[in-house]
Amino acid sequence: MLQELPTLAQLIKTLQQVPYLASKNLYRVATYFLRMDAAKAEQFCHAIQEVKEKLRQCETCFCWREKEKPCLFCSSSKRDQTLVCVVESWHELLVIEKTQGYGGVYHVLGGVISPLEGINSDDLTIEPLIQRVADKNIKEIILATNQTPEGEATAAFIARKLKDSKVIVSCLARGLPVGSSLEAMDRLTVYKALSERRPF
Repeated sequence: MLQELPTLAQLIKTLQQVPYLASKNLYRVATYFLRMDAAKAEQFCHAIQEVKEKLRQCETCFCWREKEKPCLFCSSSKRDQTLVCVVESWHELLVIEKTQGYGGVYHVLGGVISPLEGINSDDLTIEPLIQRVADKNIKEIILATNQTPEGEATAAFIARKLKDSKVIVSCLARGLPVGSSLEAMDRLTVYKALSERRPF
């Protein structure tokens, strides 16, 4: 059928290029766009074009910034520029910001080392981070990668690269979440909580 509808086939083919869109949802998303009124579709396309034209990555922390404005983190005099929190992606940065409990700056890696997916350290912003530590007066690096095998391996790789520097390398606390019960926790979480216990 799709051979007879080349325009629809092209839409499906384009949607297949979106990496996190599950194949079972392709037709639902296509239907959503097909039923969208023309004004809304134009607004949607305009938003994507505007993002491509007006947003840039900060050359220091690799978070997004408006093209005509400095990075809101790196240029802030209210933030501790000597404290750098290393995250995998910009949306994880937002999670930390929502806590309103962190006053330092960030470094966005752009992912994690994952040989199975063909992602190595050169594909991430690890070298600029190492250079940033060498060039700036950075006192502490907080490794806030996810607690996945890839996230842990990436954090360990960065820690090894920084072992000869004078910077303090720390990581987020691991273990039991507040309000949880032991019986509901997986084995690794309980193990981490025990092995990384602290004085009461």
